[in-house]
Amino acid sequence: MACIAMLGCGTVGSGVAKLIYKNRDRFKKNLNEELILSKVLVKDINKHKEKNKDYILTNDVEEIFNENVDIVIEAMGGINPSYEYVKRALLLKKHVVTANKDLIAEHGAELLDIANKNGVELRFEASVGGGIPILKSLSECLVGNKIKSIKAILNGTTNFILSKMSKENMNYNDALKLAQELGFAEANPESDVMGYDAARKLSILSTIAFEKRVNWRNIKISGITNIDTEDFKYAQREGCEIKLLAMSELQNDELYAAVSPVMVRKNSTLGRIENEYNAILVDGDAVGDVVFTGKGAGMFPTASAVFSDIADIIQSKRESTLIFNYDKADVNTLWKRESKWLLRIKTEERIKAMETLTEYFSNCSIISKELYNLDGEVAAFVKSQSEAVLDRFIDDIKERINTEEIKKILILED
Repeated sequence: MACIAMLGCGTVGSGVAKLIYKNRDRFKKNLNEELILSKVLVKDINKHKEKNKDYILTNDVEEIFNENVDIVIEAMGGINPSYEYVKRALLLKKHVVTANKDLIAEHGAELLDIANKNGVELRFEASVGGGIPILKSLSECLVGNKIKSIKAILNGTTNFILSKMSKENMNYNDALKLAQELGFAEANPESDVMGYDAARKLSILSTIAFEKRVNWRNIKISGITNIDTEDFKYAQREGCEIKLLAMSELQNDELYAAVSPVMVRKNSTLGRIENEYNAILVDGDAVGDVVFTGKGAGMFPTASAVFSDIADIIQSKRESTLIFNYDKADVNTLWKRESKWLLRIKTEERIKAMETLTEYFSNCSIISKELYNLDGEVAAFVKSQSEAVLDRFIDDIKERINTEEIKKILILED
């Protein structure tokens, strides 16, 4: 018998509970193991008691840690009090399963160390890609590969917003409002639209893939709040879509890591990912490009990954226990490869801006003012040796002329 207790019973927790009861008979038949969901911790018992009659609700956390519990599921989210509860469960030699990316990004190394020292497991497959089985794939299926790069759409909210802006010509505010109405975006969407959610997920992915500990705060993060309908017109001119990409790549002894809006080709793997779907493109030295795609959030996709971790613990699949006790990564936040970029320079000194552009970049295509109604702005596609060179141009032009804003967007060709 496997006795399970759960912290929290929101969207994910409710989905996990349903999957546990749905799969009990099959589990007993195939593994001769009975799954018991004993207690579920909630703040307000009255709020939840009509939802399900199959498990016991409690608002006393001490009941979660009793000696009969084998596995604790953390479904509360956030750092506090989740961190203390998970740490306590591991110290009491109880396995823990969580979907909490914030917790793992902040305290993963410490909690995994505690789990290993106490002979139990901390599993967090659902923390990165919801229902996409990416962590297990990296640590087991792709273990014979040296990972060269990761390029990923890791946030369904922003991908939904950008899809609506592209396909239906919505402005950012209207697309965000629709995402909130449909339940894809929170009332406070800051973590999603500013790129913090994707950065935390990228830090977990990169730590496992490159065996270097990556702090999400060291990742360069740019969100989507300043993307407008004009950006999509320029993208369409190049046959591109705009996606919020989380990218990490080994470059000599450094690891490039960034989250930012990027133009990708419409017919590319990432360019075809629409609405709330996520996609993760992994390049291994032996296998080449491997793509994982699916719903990155939601009740049952996330619950599916949590339940998979529960099943692995019960079946004692410990061959590939994850660790985060690697050396800290030297994170580089500038794109080093020669690439094409969109530059938008808001200025009334258009002639001087265009002269400076053509001085700096031999490969420079300035967009027609008449075609795109570019009053007060110069827009151009330039090929730059690296992002550092591009940034030097931006610093220089700011000294030469008066500018209100300069926007740059990378075009990813591969």
